[in-house]
Amino acid sequence: MKRRNDVLVVDDDLDMVEVMELVLQDAGYPTRTALNGQQALDAVAQAMPALIVLDMLMPVMNGWEFAREFHARYGREVPIVVATAAENVHSRGDAIDAAGVLPKPFEVSDLLRLVARYVPCAHPAPSY
Repeated sequence: MKRRNDVLVVDDDLDMVEVMELVLQDAGYPTRTALNGQQALDAVAQAMPALIVLDMLMPVMNGWEFAREFHARYGREVPIVVATAAENVHSRGDAIDAAGVLPKPFEVSDLLRLVARYVPCAHPAPSY
């Protein structure tokens, strides 16, 4: 399977997807996006990301269904970080054996710190 050093952001909230994509790309992280679990599985089939940032409540295929299918097909090869506004964010992460959680709303620094744990930055953003 072809491997990439990018972040796959999976969320049905277009505003959230845009924010995460802009922040991550600005910081030098190549980023792909999917609006539901099925689109995410299709993206993974094309190339394995270095990290998946996963919302749980989505139409078509939710986060739990995606995680179950992803683990069945690919094992635990890629870390998944749960990004959710649910009060019980840690139990949501535990339910799918996530590598980490990102409570929404989040600070940009928290997103970048979490991603930096798992993905080498290919092109660091210039410092001003």
